[in-house]
Amino acid sequence: MAGGRIRAKIRRSNLYTFACYRPRASEEDGPHDIHGPGYSRMVYCNQPRMHEQKPLKYCTNYISTTKYNFITFLPKAIFEQFRRVANLYFLLAALLSLTPVSPFSAISMIAPLVFVVGLSMAKEALEDWRRFIQDMKVNLRKANVHKKDGVFGLKPWMKIRVGDIVKVEKDKFFPADLLLLSSSYEDGICYVETMNLDGETNLKVKRSLETTLALDDDPTFKEFRASIRCEDPNPNLYTFVGNFEYDRQVYPLDPSQILLRDSKLRNTGYVYGVVIFTGHDSKVMQNATKSPSKRSRIEKQMDKIIYILFSLLVFISLISSVGFIAKTKNELPNWWYLQVPDSAGLFDPSKPLESGFYHLVTALILYGYLIPISLYVSIEVVKVLQALFINKDIHMYDEESGTPAQARTSNLNEELGQVDTILSDKTGTLTCNQMDFLKCSIAGTAYGMRASDVELAAAKQMAMDIDGLSQTGTPHSWEKSGVGFGTSEIQLETVITSKDEEDHKPPIKGFGFEDSRLMNGNWSQEPNADVILLFFRILSICHTAIPEQNEVTGAFTYEAESPDEGSFLVAAREFGFEFCKRTQSTVVVRERYSSFQDPVEREFKVLNLLDFTSKRKRMSVIVKDEDGQIFLLCKGADSIIFDRLSRNGRMYEEATMRHLNEYGEAGLRTLALAYKKLDPAEYLAWNEEFTKAKTSINGDRESMLERVSDMMERDLILVGATAVEDKLQKGVPQCIDKLAQAGLKIWVLTGDKMETAINIGFACSLLRQGMKQICITTMNTDALVQDSKQAVRENILMQITKATQMVKLERDPNAAFALIIDGKTLTYALEDDMKHQFLNLAVDCASVICCRVSPKQKALVTRLVKQGTGKTTLAIGDGANDVGMIQEADIGVGISGCEGMQAVMASDFAIAQFRFLERLLVVHGHWCYKRIAQMICYFFYKNIAFGLTIFYFEAFAGFSGQSVYVDWYMLLFNVVLTSLPVISLGVFEQDVDSEVCLQFPALYQQGPKNLFFDWYRIFGWMGNGLYTSLIIFFLNIIIFYDQAFRSGGQTADMIAVGTTMFTVASWYLFLLVYGELTLALDENAFRILSEILAPAPIYWSTTLLVSVACNLPYLAHISFQRSFNPLDHHVIQEIKYYRKDIEDRHMWRRERSKARQKTKIGFTARVDAKIRQLKGRLQKKYSSMGNPAVIQQAEL
Repeated sequence: MAGGRIRAKIRRSNLYTFACYRPRASEEDGPHDIHGPGYSRMVYCNQPRMHEQKPLKYCTNYISTTKYNFITFLPKAIFEQFRRVANLYFLLAALLSLTPVSPFSAISMIAPLVFVVGLSMAKEALEDWRRFIQDMKVNLRKANVHKKDGVFGLKPWMKIRVGDIVKVEKDKFFPADLLLLSSSYEDGICYVETMNLDGETNLKVKRSLETTLALDDDPTFKEFRASIRCEDPNPNLYTFVGNFEYDRQVYPLDPSQILLRDSKLRNTGYVYGVVIFTGHDSKVMQNATKSPSKRSRIEKQMDKIIYILFSLLVFISLISSVGFIAKTKNELPNWWYLQVPDSAGLFDPSKPLESGFYHLVTALILYGYLIPISLYVSIEVVKVLQALFINKDIHMYDEESGTPAQARTSNLNEELGQVDTILSDKTGTLTCNQMDFLKCSIAGTAYGMRASDVELAAAKQMAMDIDGLSQTGTPHSWEKSGVGFGTSEIQLETVITSKDEEDHKPPIKGFGFEDSRLMNGNWSQEPNADVILLFFRILSICHTAIPEQNEVTGAFTYEAESPDEGSFLVAAREFGFEFCKRTQSTVVVRERYSSFQDPVEREFKVLNLLDFTSKRKRMSVIVKDEDGQIFLLCKGADSIIFDRLSRNGRMYEEATMRHLNEYGEAGLRTLALAYKKLDPAEYLAWNEEFTKAKTSINGDRESMLERVSDMMERDLILVGATAVEDKLQKGVPQCIDKLAQAGLKIWVLTGDKMETAINIGFACSLLRQGMKQICITTMNTDALVQDSKQAVRENILMQITKATQMVKLERDPNAAFALIIDGKTLTYALEDDMKHQFLNLAVDCASVICCRVSPKQKALVTRLVKQGTGKTTLAIGDGANDVGMIQEADIGVGISGCEGMQAVMASDFAIAQFRFLERLLVVHGHWCYKRIAQMICYFFYKNIAFGLTIFYFEAFAGFSGQSVYVDWYMLLFNVVLTSLPVISLGVFEQDVDSEVCLQFPALYQQGPKNLFFDWYRIFGWMGNGLYTSLIIFFLNIIIFYDQAFRSGGQTADMIAVGTTMFTVASWYLFLLVYGELTLALDENAFRILSEILAPAPIYWSTTLLVSVACNLPYLAHISFQRSFNPLDHHVIQEIKYYRKDIEDRHMWRRERSKARQKTKIGFTARVDAKIRQLKGRLQKKYSSMGNPAVIQQAEL
C-alpha cells in the first residue's frame, strides 16, 4: 500500500441496522431513469480535461463572496454612492456650477463632491479587498489530487476540476462535492461530520458502491475510467440522483455515496472520491446567496430627513424666485447702475418669468447648504474609526485562538445598538460539542455531588438577597421568631458542590462526576451492587464506538459517533469498566471491581445492534456473555424507555423520574438505561424475523425493521438514568442572560434533531423546567390517501391557532412559553397563508427553537422575522449552513474561531466566540448608535442654522442671489471647519463607560426604542437650528446695522458682517492665515481679522452674546429633562458623579437590579424561578409555626 497505509479490516457496516444498509448485488434496483431536463450533467471520471470545453465546461472551484470585482467596482460603487439622495443632488449642483446661473465658483462645488464620493468609494474598496483576502485563504487550501499514472500531488482547491480524483485524509475538509469511491475501511464506509452544513454533531455514515471497493490505493487509479450522469447543480443537501457507469455496468447513486464540500472526514484514515460539483455549483454554495448591500435603519431614516430638507430647499427657493420676479418686474428698471438687462440674460425686466426661472436654479444651488454634503463622508470616517475600536477591543480578543473581533463592514455599526431579535445557530455557536458525565441515578439512588451552575447561582442569589434584607433589618424579625433562616438554610435547600480543595485532581475531559460511593470500586459496597454492575456494563457495551490506544501512554481514546457516547465510555472507564477492543462480532471490556484488584477482561459477543435514529430515540444491543446468557441492553429518551417497561421492571420508576426532573431543572441532558434477559429460543425466533426484515427488498423494509425491533424492545427492566452536561462555549449562558436582560429576543435555528436542540435550550437557559413547551409537528399521513398535504396544512394551522389561544388566555404573569418546531412543519408554516399566524405565535413566546431546518429555511425564517416585525434582526453562526441566514439578516455575525470560514466571509462582523456578542451589542452597539444619532442630529442642526442665514440675507438684499459669505468660507464650512468637532463626538462620546453598560443592560433599549433618533428629537434639533439661524442673523444685523464699527466711525460692510456671523471656535486661526493670502484680496477680505475685526470691541461682544443666546434653549431643555424626566443614563451619571456606586453599594446593587428588562429566558429568569420554588418550600416549612411575619417575608 502506498504511504505504508494498512487498510482497516473491520467491516464497520455490520454495526448498523438502519443507517448503513446495502442490498445484495442480485437485489439491487436498476439504474435511475434520469433522462430529461434537470439531469444533464455528465462527469468523466479521471478525465478532467474533457470538461474544459462546451457543452461540458463547468465552473471552476474558485469561490468568491466579494461585492465587487475589478470590472464591476467602478460602476457598482458609483451607483451605491449616487443611490444616496444628497449625493445625487450635489452631482446636479456641481454640473450647474459650470453654468452662469451658479452663485459660486465651479471648484467650490465640484471639489467637495469628488472628495466625499472618492473617500466613500475608497472605504468600500478596502472592505471588499479584505473579503477577497479571506476568499483566497480558502481557495489556496491544498488537496491531494491524482495527476497521472497513479501519482497524487498537492493542488490548490481553486485548481480542482470536475472529474478529478481526490484523496482526502482524516480530519480534512472535502474541497468539492465528491462521489465516494473507497475508504480506509475494507467495506468502503467512512464517517463524515456535517456540522458546517446542517449543524448536526452526530457523524454520518457514507458508503461507496461495492464495484469501486478495489480502488483502494494510489496506483489503482492509473487506468481508472468511468462516467457519471446525474442531476444538475441544486441546493438540496439531502438528495442526490445519478447513475455511475463502470466496466460496462450502470449502478444507481444516492446521497449515501456523496461527500459534500465543507463537511469533514472523521474516524476514517482516508477516502478516494471523484469530483462531481465544483465551486458555486457545489450544494453548499448553491445554498449561499449573493452578498447583499445592507443599509442601517438610521441611514434610511436619514434619507427621509434629506427629503424634508430638500422640500424645504425647494420651498424657500420658490419664495426667493417669486420675490426676485417681483423685484425684477417692478424695481429693477429703476436701478440703472446695475446695467440691466445683463449680458447673460439672467435678469431682464422685460422677461420676469424667464429671469425668475434662472433665479430658481441659482437659489437651489445657493441654499444647498441646508443639505450637508460632508454628512455622508463624516459618517464614513466615524464608522471606520468606530470599527477600528471594535477590532482593537482587548475584551473581545480570544487568547486560545489568537482571534480578535473584526468589523468586516463599518456600514452597520449603529445597527448593532438597535437589535430586537437574535437568530442563532446552535452547534459551534452556542456549544463546543463536548459532553461531561455529571450525575446518574441507579436503582432509585441519585449519585453525583457536583452541583449545576443553576443550583449554585440560585443559592448565591438568595444569599445576596438575604444579605441585602439584613441591611434593612428584615431578617431580625425571623431571628426573633426563632427561625434560623440564613445562608446555611439555603444550602440545605439546594445541592452544593463537594469540591475538596485539598484533593484537587486535574479535570478529565468528558467526566465531571464526583461521588466517592461509586469511585475506586466502592460501588461494590452499595445495597444494589448487582444493578450498579449492570449499569456500568450498559455504558461500556451499548454503543458503536471504536477504541484507539495511544502507543506511548497505553490509554484509550474513543472514536464515537456522538459526544454523548464518548462521555459514557469515559465515565465507564473511570468507574472501572474500560472498553478496550472491538472485533467484527465482539466487544471486550476490562473490568476492575476494586482499586487493589487486577482488571479482568470480559468478552461479550454482539448478536445484533439496533442503532439510534431520531425517529426511534433509542439504541439497543443484544449480547451474549461468557456464561452464555443473552441480554438486550437499551438506552434512550426517558419517555420512550418508560413506555416499554414491564410490570416488574418499574421498581425504580418513581425515584428515577424524580431524579430525571431534578436533572432537567439543572439543565442536564438525560437518558434512561434498561435491560432485558432473553430466552435463547425466544431470541432465535425473533432473529429469524429480524433477518427476514433486514434482507427484504420491498418498499416496506424500514417499517418492517421498525416493527420487529419494537417487538424486541418491550418488557424492559429499568436500571437507571444518566445526566450529561452539554459543554456550552465559555460564557454562553451568561451572555444569553445579559442579552435577555437587555430586552433582546433569541431564536435558535439548528439542523440538529429536536431532542438535542431542546437539551441545548435547557443548558443555555432558553428553556427551563416549568416553561410550557409548544411543539408544532407534522402529523403522520401514512393512512391518508387523498389530499394528504392539505390535511397536514390544516392540522398545522389548527395547532398554531390553539397554541395562540392558549398563550393569549394565560393569566399567570410568571408563565413562559417556548415554541419548538421542526423543518418539515416549518415548510408549511412559512407558506403565505400561514406564516403571519406562525410569526404572531412565535413573537408571543419567550423563546423559539427551530430544529431540523435547512440553510434555506434559516434564511426564510430570518426574512419572515425581519419583514414581519419590521425590527432589526441579527443572525449569528459559524458554518456554511448559516450563510443564507447571515446574509438575510439586517446584521450578520460570523464565529471566526471555528474551522469553517464561510460564515465569516459572508458576515458583517466576526467574533471568536458567542460570548463576545454581549460586548459587541451592549457596549459597542449602544455607543455607536448613540454617537451616530447625535452626530447626525448635530449635522442637520448646524446646516439648517447656516443655510437659513443665507436665505435671510437673500431676502434682506432684494433676492439678488448674493451670498453674505465668501466662497472659501462656504467651501470649508462642512468639509473642514465644522467636521472635526462632529467627528470627535461620533468617535469618542460616552454617556457611560463599558462596565456600566454591562451592569445596566436595560440601557441598551434606548437603541431599539430609537430614543435618540426619533422624529420628536429630529424636529427638536431642526427647530433649534431654526432658532439659532434667526438669532445669528438678526442679532448680528440689529447690532451692526446702524452702529459705528471701526474707530473712524465707518459701519461694517458685508464681508465684516458675514465673517462675524460665520465665527466658530477654529475660525480665528483660519482667518489669520486666510487674511494674509492674495485670495483674500479678490473678496475684499485682506487681513480681515487682524486689521478689521479684532480691533473692534463690538465684534467680540457680539460673538459672545450670539453664542450664549443660541445655546440657552438647549441648556434649558437638558436642565429640565435631567431634573424632572431623566433618562436612565442621566440617573447613572449622577450616581457616578456623587460616587454613590462606591459609598452606597446597596443602592448601586438595587439600581442595577431595576435596570434589567423583565425577561422569561436566561440564567437570571431560571434562578428567579428556582428562588420562587425555594421560597415556596420555605413558606410551607414555616407556615406550621403560625408566624405571619415569617410567611410574609418568605413570600417576598
